[in-house]
Amino acid sequence: MIRRYTTLVLLIGLIAALGWILPQIVPPYPLRICTDMAIAVVAAVSLNLVLGHTGQFSLGHAGFMAIGAYVSASITVFFPHFVDWVLINETFTDTIVFVVATFAGALAAALGGLIVGIPTLRLRGDYLAIATLGFAEIVRVVILNIDTVGGARGFTAIPHRASFFWVLGAVALCAWVMQAMMDSAHGRAFLAVREDEVAAEFVGIDVTRYKVRAFVLSSFFAGIAGAMFAHHQSYLNPQSFQFQKSIEIVVMVVVGGLGNSLGVAVAAMLLTLLPEALRPLQDFTGIDLRMVIYSLLLVIMMLVRPQGLFARLHISLARFPIRGKNRNVGASTP
Repeated sequence: MIRRYTTLVLLIGLIAALGWILPQIVPPYPLRICTDMAIAVVAAVSLNLVLGHTGQFSLGHAGFMAIGAYVSASITVFFPHFVDWVLINETFTDTIVFVVATFAGALAAALGGLIVGIPTLRLRGDYLAIATLGFAEIVRVVILNIDTVGGARGFTAIPHRASFFWVLGAVALCAWVMQAMMDSAHGRAFLAVREDEVAAEFVGIDVTRYKVRAFVLSSFFAGIAGAMFAHHQSYLNPQSFQFQKSIEIVVMVVVGGLGNSLGVAVAAMLLTLLPEALRPLQDFTGIDLRMVIYSLLLVIMMLVRPQGLFARLHISLARFPIRGKNRNVGASTP
């Protein structure tokens, strides 16, 4: 326990340093790309808990991101001064509002995950994928018909609060919670459900309960990713959370290696950077070949390395230098 919290403190210190230093030395456009990469990491690592660790195929991640994005943006736009009682300064008040809005969006997404998870996680395989896809489309269509948040026109005037510092903080929190979860008895139960649900039930694991827990936690961090996306872009449109968005996140998980959080994070960064790296090719040829090359590379990768590009890349917090006397305590489950 002490090792985990010490790791968290060190991560916070590293994030504070990077969040302060990088914006001073990195130009705005590359910094924006880095922020997009970090948001993609949160979304992909959170989905990896369901898809990689628990073995449930979900196509509704974009819907949970949409809930987190619109709920958090609604709070910062329509209730910007609901903590004026703090009476310190405007910057501090704005920060409090942003943090509260982010966690409110995450909790709303987690509630959505609970609502859809309880009845649907008794399903398996394709049936579960179709159910979660249907939920994501329901969320998008509902947003399209809410004029208060812009409807089809989009939600504008969202304050830009998701700086590189805050997005890095979201990455660290997500990584730490996911690793701590997988190093616990809950993580071993998730892996047992993934390997064989019948055998897991036979040894006393409540399969449905653990699937719902994984789904809710995954939805919570998807909501955080959505909140960061909203306050980074300063504009939301329901088209940003279509079926293709869920597919993009699933691809990141598959390319990184199912169940490998570090590999998934690296894949999320690379696949977010790749379209931008291919932009000079479009400028040179005058033809937008970026998505063609992107898709071709994915097909080749699936043929050559179907287990994932970074399947063996793994770093566990259990190997952090601060250890107890028992070297096996807190070790990750293979």
